[in-house]
Formats: sequence, structure tokens, C-alpha cells
Amino acid sequence: MKRIEIEVVPVPPFRLDLTAWTLRRRAENIVDRWDGETYRRVVIGRDGKPFEIAVRQEGPPSSATLRVSIACKKATERIKREAREAVERLLGTAIDLAPFYRMARRDKVLWPVAEQFRGFKPPRLLTRFESLVNAIGCQQLTLTMGIRLIGSLTVAYGLPWESEAGTAYAFPRPTDLVHADPEVMRAMKYSYRKAEYIIGMARAIASGELSVDSIDAMDDAAAIARLCEWKGIGRWTAEYALLRGWGRTHIFPGDDVGARKNIELWLGLPSKLNYETTQTLLAPWEGYGGLLYFHMLLRNLANKSVVTV
Repeated sequence: MKRIEIEVVPVPPFRLDLTAWTLRRRAENIVDRWDGETYRRVVIGRDGKPFEIAVRQEGPPSSATLRVSIACKKATERIKREAREAVERLLGTAIDLAPFYRMARRDKVLWPVAEQFRGFKPPRLLTRFESLVNAIGCQQLTLTMGIRLIGSLTVAYGLPWESEAGTAYAFPRPTDLVHADPEVMRAMKYSYRKAEYIIGMARAIASGELSVDSIDAMDDAAAIARLCEWKGIGRWTAEYALLRGWGRTHIFPGDDVGARKNIELWLGLPSKLNYETTQTLLAPWEGYGGLLYFHMLLRNLANKSVVTV
């Protein structure tokens, strides 16, 4: 095994801990791993072979540097480029949140939570397919249970990476799931319907019937309509995937019951929100809905003493 290192300098401010937790959501996440100091993930290169990145932060949020150790079978410049691309996507290092902070500073309601989690960056799951599978897997379940299901799928169908620390797995590609067995997924506690949806999505993407990249150029309404043409994808799934997979940080998935509850608790609302009332409530923060979504997630994790601020 070879080990090489690269350096990534994020747009300040940056906190790896907050960003890693925004990405992984729950301690049960075995794809995006965090031990309190180092973020790790297995990535599949364009040559179809896995390698592992390990990311540590040096310096304060105002002048952070990320040291990225890459474990691979063969050290090449291509691996360095792909590792850098993965870090920038997963950890949002190139995103400048200065406009958000300027807006939040003028808002006495928003500023306390924005300041509390200053340095987080909006992450993106590594592929659009991964975001769709995550969304389908988490439908109508607690987030913890959904993350466990995703982990079981990854162990069963993802490429393994062996190291001195043990075996880790890359998230499955569409080609890894085209021949997945619904009965095997059922044993993991997937419903038959969810298994059908995920396998069907994998086959559609692998065959070229569904081009997830083509959605990049669509506006939100067209993108949601296109995604909702596929079995297993409704409005929540589409909005969630557009936020976490396409990086559309202005989208707040308004059908997300947990996210709505987080908003209710934050604002001390006397009644429960629905999709329409959520959109109305968030109107003063138009353009930043996804960032609010992530801040509410971090606030929830902090209340559970998972995130330290």
C-alpha cells in the first residue's frame, strides 16, 4: 500500500468537525467516518479501483489547512486529483458563505445559530446516485434506521478496502447494484418496494436510461418533475437529493418531518408546520433554505451532545 499526501486550503471559516457531522448525520454512518479528529472515506477512482482518504484539520477556522492522506495501491497524479475533487465535494471546501453570514448578521433570529455553527460548510454526497439511494433508504424511517440500512447495503455491495485498521467499504455504484437480490435486501430490513426502487434506479442509470448529470442544467421545478418520473421518488426524495447530491443549498426539503420539527423547536412555534406553511415561514431567508436545513441538523446534534460548539 502506498501513502501520499495533499493539502487543501478551504475558503474560511472552516471547521472539519461540524462539516463532517453535517455530512454523516449519525454515528452509525460507516461510509463517512469520523473519530473526533480525522474524517475518512473510501473513494472509487475513475479506473474503478478504491482508495481511502483521511482528512485532518490544522489551524483555526479562520486559517484552516486540511492535510489529506491518501492510501492507495499505486500513487499517481490522477489519484491526487481525484482525492482533491472528492474532498472539495464532500466537505464543501470551495464554498464561500460570506453572503450568508452578512445576511445572518442583520437577522437577530438567525444570527445566534449561524454564529454558533460558524465554520461548517454545506457538504455533498459523493455522487448523485448516492444521494438518491440515501433519500429512498431513509423514506418514512427514523434517520438512524435509514443510516443503518445504507450501511448494510454498502457492506453487501460496496467495494472493500483493506487496511491495518480493518475493512471499510466504498458506497456502491449503480453497476454494483444492477444484479442486487431483493431478498438479500429484504433480509437487511429493506421493504420489497424500496429494494425494487433502488435496484431499478441503479439499472436505469447504468444503462443510460436515466442521466442524472442532465438534471444539472434544469431549474428546480424541472429537476423535481424529472426525478419524480421514476418509481420511488416523490417531492421529498427529489428535494433532498437536490440539496445533498446536487448542492442546491437554497432548497429546504419541506416534506421532511424531522427538519420541520427542528424549525418548530428553534422558533418555539405553537403549532405544527406543513409543506406550505414551512415555505411561507422560510420566505424571509429565501435563497438559503438548505443552509437553514443544515443549521437545524447541527442544532439537533448539539442538543444531543454529539456536536461540540
